[in-house]
Amino acid sequence: MAGPRLISCVLALATLTLGACSSALPSPNGGEPKVSGVAGGNGGVPAGGGTVAGTPSPAALTAEAYKGELQSRHKSMADAISALAGARGVKALDQRVGRAEEALSGAADALAAITPPDAVRPQHDAYVAGLRDFAAELGTTAGKVGARNLCTSSAVLADLDDKLAALDKAGAALQSAGDYPADVVSVKAGKKQTRRLKNGSFIKRATFNGRSSLEIDNGGTRDSVVTIMKGGSKSFSVYVRKNAKFKIKGVRDGSYKIYFTHGVDWDGKSKSFTRNCSFERFQKSVTFKTTFTATQIRWHDWRITLHAIAGGNARTSPVDPDDFPG
Repeated sequence: MAGPRLISCVLALATLTLGACSSALPSPNGGEPKVSGVAGGNGGVPAGGGTVAGTPSPAALTAEAYKGELQSRHKSMADAISALAGARGVKALDQRVGRAEEALSGAADALAAITPPDAVRPQHDAYVAGLRDFAAELGTTAGKVGARNLCTSSAVLADLDDKLAALDKAGAALQSAGDYPADVVSVKAGKKQTRRLKNGSFIKRATFNGRSSLEIDNGGTRDSVVTIMKGGSKSFSVYVRKNAKFKIKGVRDGSYKIYFTHGVDWDGKSKSFTRNCSFERFQKSVTFKTTFTATQIRWHDWRITLHAIAGGNARTSPVDPDDFPG
């Protein structure tokens, strides 16, 4: 009967994290049953993550040494945030958001590893936390830029408003506590906006003294700007609101390429949508031609739709934002 009792004991130990087995078997010679070591052992490190007895804490830096540590990282962070704010174009914005994330995350790790003067320990910890939070938010923002949900630096800064303000506040508190260089936020974030132009507003106007017309039908869910190119030059550019149409009369003869961008919140200064932007063009050029005969004058009128329709015969292609005529 000893065999079955031993098997039962082994199974009990295999299915429980910790437990005891009772048995009528005699205890092993040499002492009472014991388990040595610590469950989930950490190589002798005491439970709770404390330091091993006898290991001294790092000495706090002097005020001058601490200033030097902050100063060595101040410029790279301030420059990264300023560069982000000055980005022009979606691709440049994407790159600079990534660089800013790297700069602030690296600085947070480095500053977290030092021991500041005791007098500013709370401000230091708050500043490091602000850097970490802002860097993490930049990582999320990078995804939004890549997906074209955010398309300009102003939209990015507005999206980062809370984290940017918190970092600015933490930096100001540390700076005032001992004139420490922690003022890395040199830009202000504006509020989220949804600006629109009137339907049919010309962003660039041409001389309209021809006979042809171009009707634009924007049946999509976002406003659009349509840009007409003749050769390598922009002929005219017009704003067409969502679910609206606009007809341009007097288009002069010529072969034109048609580009269009959709989006939300038109920034007149950068001449671009700040959010939910896309960039496309019609694959084929559109030709306007006037023909004179002895008895007639004939010309071409065109109508384009900026949304998919049944029976449509004009294909569009996406355009690299950097190649879109500004």
